[in-house]
Amino acid sequence: MKHISYINIIVLTTLFILLSSCKHDHGPGDGHDHEGHDHGDTNTGIHSEDDGHGHGHGEEGSLVLTEAQIATIGLEFGATTNMKVNNFASATGRLGVPANSQTSISAKAAGILTSDKKFVEGNYLKKGSLIGYIVNPEFIAKQEEYLQTKTQLEFVALELQRQQLLVSADAGVERDLQKLKSQQSSLITSQKGLSKYLSYLGIDATTLTADNLTERISLYAPNSGYISKITLNNGMYVTPDMSLLELIETDHQHLELDVFEKDISSIKKGAKLSYTIPSLGSKVFEGYISVISKEFNPDDKTIRIHGHQTGDKPNFIKDLFINAKIWLDEGTSPSLPSDAIVRDDGMTFVYSGDPSAGNGEVEFIKIMVVPGASDNGFTKVSLIDTIPANHQIVTKGAYYVYAQSKAGELAHEH
Repeated sequence: MKHISYINIIVLTTLFILLSSCKHDHGPGDGHDHEGHDHGDTNTGIHSEDDGHGHGHGEEGSLVLTEAQIATIGLEFGATTNMKVNNFASATGRLGVPANSQTSISAKAAGILTSDKKFVEGNYLKKGSLIGYIVNPEFIAKQEEYLQTKTQLEFVALELQRQQLLVSADAGVERDLQKLKSQQSSLITSQKGLSKYLSYLGIDATTLTADNLTERISLYAPNSGYISKITLNNGMYVTPDMSLLELIETDHQHLELDVFEKDISSIKKGAKLSYTIPSLGSKVFEGYISVISKEFNPDDKTIRIHGHQTGDKPNFIKDLFINAKIWLDEGTSPSLPSDAIVRDDGMTFVYSGDPSAGNGEVEFIKIMVVPGASDNGFTKVSLIDTIPANHQIVTKGAYYVYAQSKAGELAHEH
């Protein structure tokens, strides 16, 4: 029984304390609103508008914060922005170049490669740069053959001239003249063929003499580009079918993207796109669709499309993975940062206020909105309420304002 009495005493004492903390005798005009139960609370920094401090909760749904509180919270103000949100088709792919932007460098003839160059993948090689030399004694034999053919042609030309004089004087044989003409024609053909072959090797036949025969030819870069593959080494025997260096020209880099079957009907040539390269960071690059393939890939249910780049381009590394968004139309909608939108008890709203009021305080009110699709940190919105003149929307820190409003509500509950 004593134990029960102690419990009764504790319960009664607790009820008395609670009633004493909530019920006070206030006279009219003492700064308290008995009907609204709107009490100031200096601990939260939020006060009723008639408590003598001039800030706190005003009309229903509003909140007043001081400039010091705003600065502490780090609020930012702004307005809706017309932008494209979520009206896109997703695609993945790789960074590439057209086939004719890739060059394989090989020797023009078989021989031993000699080079003192130190090539590294990724280095830039300019068109006409010397790569090394191809050495082969057969080059000398071809030059000798050219000089011998040239000498024979000069002899035949003199003999032909002599035979023509004899025939004109009825002292020669017409058949011998025709034979010389045929021989001359054959030698001319051989000389031209040898001249072109030597020119192909890089040897100037017009300046060739017995004193400047060479056993080596030079190997030059036919195009400019970045070295993507190296298979050569000094002293190796090379043949024309061997690729010694591979170059990539990056002037015409493009995007090779795969689009799912369900999206292809919405994609048009010329449509704008944006893309990121995860391995290079989060920067967004721009481009447009240039070619839509006519071939369907049944394995992954995709169609290959090609995109051209516009504006800034990423540092090119062939076959880097791409995440892309192909914009299906050019339409824009009013949008806000997704963090500006507050959801509470089935309602969706933003806060607005006049940061230029100039009285050291800003009153915030709720603006009801209907949110739409979201993408990349932004959400489409339709404003239900009208934003008052001079008001701006809280674009950053909205949930801090929301938390302050909830703290104020708790401070005034009894």
